[in-house]
Amino acid sequence: MRFSANLGFLWRELPLPDAIRAAAGAGFDAVECHWPFEIPTSVVGDALTATGLSMLSINTRLGDVSAGEYGLAAVPGREADAASVIDEAVAYARTINAEAVHVMAGRAAGPEAHTTFVANLTYAAGQAAAHDITILIEPLNAHDAPGYFLSTVAQGRAIIDDVGAANLKLMFDCYHVGRTEGDVIAGLRDALPSIGHIQFAAVPDRGPPDHGDVDYHSVFAEVEALGWNRPLGAEYRPASTTEASLGWMKALR
Repeated sequence: MRFSANLGFLWRELPLPDAIRAAAGAGFDAVECHWPFEIPTSVVGDALTATGLSMLSINTRLGDVSAGEYGLAAVPGREADAASVIDEAVAYARTINAEAVHVMAGRAAGPEAHTTFVANLTYAAGQAAAHDITILIEPLNAHDAPGYFLSTVAQGRAIIDDVGAANLKLMFDCYHVGRTEGDVIAGLRDALPSIGHIQFAAVPDRGPPDHGDVDYHSVFAEVEALGWNRPLGAEYRPASTTEASLGWMKALR
């Protein structure tokens, strides 16, 4: 198994370039992050080149966090702002050779939100396709992200079908699926054709994957059996330091 360090959760105390170097030193095969936009692309690119790691994905901005926004792409009336953050993320990803952009839906509901999300994803997929970048969408569980528009794998797959773009894929987070949808392995088997990236953390506390309700020995064995050969994203919260949390990596590899 190969693993990617999600630097939105791991080594959060370090500047992003130093976190990339720490991930390489710890034996990760790739990295991913959330919102790197305040760091010059040249600085991030230099860290990736020096370590030989690839950046798997970055996120679009959340919007006005003080107003409770958690993404923009499914929010009616915010289409111009959604296009702006999509353009920003695609440009940043292109410059650092990131493989994917996670377009965040935001808090919304109803048919108009669905139509808005499909339109914005169609735009995003078109912008990204010219640079061989994948667009990802991620269902988030209602415990952690109440009111988030995209909440189930089935909903995500339906949206992907509606958009019909070859470079639009599902971010399948075993933690979110395990929290609200039950059988992670069955979900992986069923959704595999639509999946562009897989993430994981313990259920229900979002800690390292060496405990909890989901048996990651079995999950990772199934992932391998399904033929998945890309790095899996470690998006968990360490109880103390990241270094102290990494015992799982040797055991589960």
